[in-house]
Amino acid sequence: MLYHADFHIEYPAAMSQKDFFSIWAREAEAALGAKKAGLVIDIWKSVGARRVVAVVNVDSLDTLDQILLDLPIMKEHGQHVQVEVTPLRRFEDFATDVKKRLE
Repeated sequence: MLYHADFHIEYPAAMSQKDFFSIWAREAEAALGAKKAGLVIDIWKSVGARRVVAVVNVDSLDTLDQILLDLPIMKEHGQHVQVEVTPLRRFEDFATDVKKRLE
């Protein structure tokens, strides 16, 4: 199943940008590895914001929840990360469904 995952990442004033970027570098390595493995369909970083958007392909919400909990950024910085997950339906499937409803 496909899911849209929208990550909003903050960091406390007491944390240096260098420390924050070191966490983010470990997260980037994990995310790109997941993309190479086919788990992440694609991933984007929003310009001018601490926001990352990904489309992932997993078997279930349970699997997705487990993956999210194991991400480096969640383990090291989870209290400052909000993730919104939206299930996705392929547009081709939706279009076929609409067409059938008109018959």
